[in-house]
Amino acid sequence: MYNNASWAGTTAQAIYETLLEQLEALVAPESDWLANLSNTAAVIYNTLPDLNWAGFYLHKQEELVLGPFQGKPACVRIRWGNGVCGTAAAQRKTMVVPDVHLFPGHIACDPASNSEIVVPIIGDGRVWGVLDLDSPFKGRFSSLDQEFLERLVGFLHGHVDWQAACGAT
Repeated sequence: MYNNASWAGTTAQAIYETLLEQLEALVAPESDWLANLSNTAAVIYNTLPDLNWAGFYLHKQEELVLGPFQGKPACVRIRWGNGVCGTAAAQRKTMVVPDVHLFPGHIACDPASNSEIVVPIIGDGRVWGVLDLDSPFKGRFSSLDQEFLERLVGFLHGHVDWQAACGAT
């Protein structure tokens, strides 16, 4: 299991607080959804330790379609309810998976991934997509990660036109 003493307690919290401040400076003045999601994925990937993928899947025509991300190439489409991303979207709740190899129906886009956290993006009664982070370390994600990533997704609601991003009318 993941045991990185430098990524615990107040250190992790301070890193997340700084990350949220950086995002506010980058995202708040910009109105383009693609630019904002792209910068968000880049800031997450380059700030948080021990990730091998960070990005978004957007809800389009009853499936999740790959959006802005950082990391190796990824699965382009995920059926609603499949894998960790599809399950988080269908259940409308954050999924923290310490060992993806034990998750029924896990979709292995990168065989190096061992743990995952997926936060659904919900607004106006609709799931617009998910924020997905993968790590090569089992047990990488904690309740602190969940708390701050849910705050981050909440922040994005004021700075992303989800209807435009998802092609909704």
